[in-house]
Amino acid sequence: MSTQSNRLTPTPVRQDAICMCALGGACSSFEPGHAVHLIQSRLVSATPAEWLDAIVTSVDATEGTVLVHTLDGRAVSLWNGSGAAGALEPGTPVAFHERYHALSVGGRLFNALVL
Repeated sequence: MSTQSNRLTPTPVRQDAICMCALGGACSSFEPGHAVHLIQSRLVSATPAEWLDAIVTSVDATEGTVLVHTLDGRAVSLWNGSGAAGALEPGTPVAFHERYHALSVGGRLFNALVL
């Protein structure tokens, strides 16, 4: 007698995978907008000339979105699942590293997805 295989194909497994930040826990992903990886923090430290100064213009903590305007007037909409929106309010000065998708808020580093 043979046993029936209960193995899942890759597609349902990929669809069921969800980051813990969507459930209120700590981020379990290092994709843009989730947890900061050690290598990401080292890369932004190694490229200080690429930081852009910006001002927060709006925040939606329930959606995790932040709208910032760089000092040259460009609007950048960002998403972060690990609490950046909860740590900000309009008028807060921040720094944004576009190449390595990082947002620095008072020395705290967030991984930010550009929307």
